[in-house]
Amino acid sequence: MNEPKFIEHSDFVVREPGEMVERSDAFLDLMKRRRSVREFSDRPVPREVIENAILTAGRAPSGANKQPWHFAAISNPTLKKRVRDQVEEEERAFYGGKASDDWLEDLVPFGTNEHKPFLEIAPWLIAVFKQAYELDPETGEKAKNYYVPESAGLAAGFLIAALHNAGLATLTHTPSPMGFLNKVCGRPKNEHATMLVVAGYPADKVVVPDIDKKPLEDFSSWL
Repeated sequence: MNEPKFIEHSDFVVREPGEMVERSDAFLDLMKRRRSVREFSDRPVPREVIENAILTAGRAPSGANKQPWHFAAISNPTLKKRVRDQVEEEERAFYGGKASDDWLEDLVPFGTNEHKPFLEIAPWLIAVFKQAYELDPETGEKAKNYYVPESAGLAAGFLIAALHNAGLATLTHTPSPMGFLNKVCGRPKNEHATMLVVAGYPADKVVVPDIDKKPLEDFSSWL
């Protein structure tokens, strides 16, 4: 077994309590303005912005630092159309009887349906994959990954925050099943898509559902 190796965490910046409160207030205000949108502009977004957001996602913590994730960034119009066609096929089944009445009722305030034009209009689609296990591309040998759903979920959260911080609107979309994304993105059998993150500028005069988030006391305990 390899001996653990440690280095000094010299990058950590110690801040005074007042500055910490100010920074946390500013970040909270930034994230309060994050909304999921379903109407996007086709205005181009530089690839470097997406690269930086994915690099930020890659800084997320993961079980044993296995980093069991892959992000497939799609901008090719032909591939985006393939994604839309496959998604809408699944969504027609969902809205046509697969979903329960309660589920459909809960979706009414959001005005969603099987039509997903934003999948072609938005400049970027980012397919988030979790890696059930590592697979050596040369030998095919398998190696364990740990806390895979949790790790991939943390990375996806980092990704969304980074995109919003850069000035982009996002939408998380989870068609089910999502196996078609492996074919579209050319991903191996050890990976499973968990979501599509749509990223770009919102359309002019876009509207969003009139909803709010729970107050702190509804989802926190102080012991």
